[in-house]
Amino acid sequence: TALIERALALAGIGAWSCDLADSSLLWTAGVYDLFGLPADSRVDRRQTVAMYAEESRETMERARAQAIADAGTSGDPKRGRFSVDAEIVRTDGARRWMRLTGDVVVEGGRARRLYGLKQDITDEKLRWEAMRRLAEHDALTGLASRAVFQSRFLDAAAGGSGIAPLGALILFDMDGFKQVNDRFGHAAGDACLRVVSERLTTAFPDAPMISRIGGDEFAVLVRAETLGAALELRLAAALADLRMPIA
Repeated sequence: TALIERALALAGIGAWSCDLADSSLLWTAGVYDLFGLPADSRVDRRQTVAMYAEESRETMERARAQAIADAGTSGDPKRGRFSVDAEIVRTDGARRWMRLTGDVVVEGGRARRLYGLKQDITDEKLRWEAMRRLAEHDALTGLASRAVFQSRFLDAAAGGSGIAPLGALILFDMDGFKQVNDRFGHAAGDACLRVVSERLTTAFPDAPMISRIGGDEFAVLVRAETLGAALELRLAAALADLRMPIA
């Protein structure tokens, strides 16, 4: 048993149980390591729940409550099982992600205990986040990609884009960009694209989305409250800045 526990801890996995009568916890070494707590310390559920990031805490508590409510209501042994990915903030301030799996022990028709595993998936989350950023952002400028502009704006149902209320769509096109590439090379063209993206970001810092939608084409979404004369002034200032020379 000790060998298995050490091996699981080495893999970032620990076992846990919670007595529903008094909320007392029992952890193996892997869970202590994950939370950054001394292995010989007494753990209190209120203390550990407070270490969850707010959104993760709410998700975990809902899943836990639902599992307890579902357990024993049918002959299906899976009714009390749950799994959530949760972010915690350790005592040393480090943020970690864990995959929490659990099941309910039912005795005499009542839920008595919870038990399961907690696995450190921080590296996995970081890899997925890096992949998501690559998929959603233009690699050269860092702006939103054409795919994101398409899915969240062009293909979004009316009022359902998640970035409403929108007031205007502004399209920018870099005239003469091909000549820059032809005369000075693609490295110079790439530099121009990066500078233009930086100037657009500076001109519209509160824009819900700034996207590179083509080789030398950009789109800026503006909120509904920025319309009329205020938008005209900001647009004039942006154009003046965009027309400045690029070294």
